[in-house]
Amino acid sequence: MFLMYRMTGNAEYQDMAWRMFQSIRAATETDLAFSAIASVTIRDSERTDSMGSFWLSETLKCFYLIFSPPDLISLDEYVLNTEAHPLKRPR
Repeated sequence: MFLMYRMTGNAEYQDMAWRMFQSIRAATETDLAFSAIASVTIRDSERTDSMGSFWLSETLKCFYLIFSPPDLISLDEYVLNTEAHPLKRPR
């Protein structure tokens, strides 16, 4: 989603990302944090007593990037790995 937005500049990708974030939040937010859910195929699925570290380290980072100013990170100078870590591209 982030890469599609950055490559096209089409704000519809930001709208989609916001709806995704709101849906995840509605399904997983608790009083203290966010929770994994038993099944993504069942509406109002049971929340489990865990939170994957990827929620903070990867998912929220991608949401942060899609709503950040484009000059935050240059995709001409950096490539993002599957965990959204920026790696400097060799010249």
